[in-house]
Amino acid sequence: MPEATTTTTTSVTIADLASPADAEAFRTLNEAWITRYFTLEDEDRVFLGDPVGRVVDRGGAVLVARLDDQVIGCIGIVPTTPGVFELVKMAVSPDHQGHGTGRKLITAALDRARALGAHRIDLESNAQLTSAVHLYEAFGFRHLREDELVPSPYVRADVHMTLDLR
Repeated sequence: MPEATTTTTTSVTIADLASPADAEAFRTLNEAWITRYFTLEDEDRVFLGDPVGRVVDRGGAVLVARLDDQVIGCIGIVPTTPGVFELVKMAVSPDHQGHGTGRKLITAALDRARALGAHRIDLESNAQLTSAVHLYEAFGFRHLREDELVPSPYVRADVHMTLDLR
């Protein structure tokens, strides 16, 4: 008679930023990818040092992806003008990339933006981050035309996209 095997499955959960430890994970996850490809900019330091003040208190949300008790990813949405939010600071731990965590984070962020009354969501990225740009395109984000661009506080931002949520 074959022996019985047990399989333990853990799933990624998405939740609101809930503690100083979550805020620290938000900072460290983002600093890791930024410094891997680019230079950490002053705006990054300000944003990552105070996600509650820079995002939540302004009417947005910071979401974290947890696998058991470990934060493995994060994303933020921040209002920019009435009905328009910006998708910001998405990061997934390198050990957990390629398993759908980024997709779950974006889905949760878009759902939250809609719940907060957004009719459009914008984002900035960089062409070097091909996997991220392709993921945004898969969600229906379109690249902005030259005449639609607004100045960015980030030197590295060379991809500008938007998604109509209506």
